[in-house]
Amino acid sequence: MSTGPNKVIVNKKAKFEYHFLQEFEAGVMLTGTEVKSLRIGNANLSDAYCHFKDGILLIKSMYIAEYTHGNIHNHETRRDRKLLLRKPELRKLEKKTKEKGFSIIPYKIYFSERGLAKIQIVLAQGKKAYDKRQSIKDRDVQRDMDRQNA
Repeated sequence: MSTGPNKVIVNKKAKFEYHFLQEFEAGVMLTGTEVKSLRIGNANLSDAYCHFKDGILLIKSMYIAEYTHGNIHNHETRRDRKLLLRKPELRKLEKKTKEKGFSIIPYKIYFSERGLAKIQIVLAQGKKAYDKRQSIKDRDVQRDMDRQNA
C-alpha cells in the first residue's frame, strides 16, 4: 500500500520549548479525507496539544488541511481527534498530567509500515528561559564544530 516516500510532519518548536521525558506511539482516529491530506503532507502540529476528557485522550488544534479533491463530505481542519493508546499507558499519562508542570505534546505524525497514521506524543516538562538559552548555545557550538569538520 506504499505510495512512495512517507511524509513525516514534525513539531520543530517542541524540542526547544520542552524537556522530553517519555515518548509514546499512538494511533489517531481520522476520516478518509484527513488521511489523504496527511499522505500529501498538509498538516501542522505547531499549535496542537493533548488533554484528557472523560478518560479519553484527545488532540486539539492539530491542523490538517482540507483535501483538495474532497467533496461536500470534507473534514473540518482543526477538529478534536481521539488518540488510541493502551489503557495502562492512558492511566499513566493521566496521572502524570495531573502533576504540576507536565503536559502531553504531539511531536511527530507519520505512517507505519502497515500504512496506519501514527502520532508520536511526548510527556514533557516546560523549559525555563535559562534552559532555552542553553539550548541555543549548544546548537551554535554544534554548528561551529560541523563547519570546522566539513
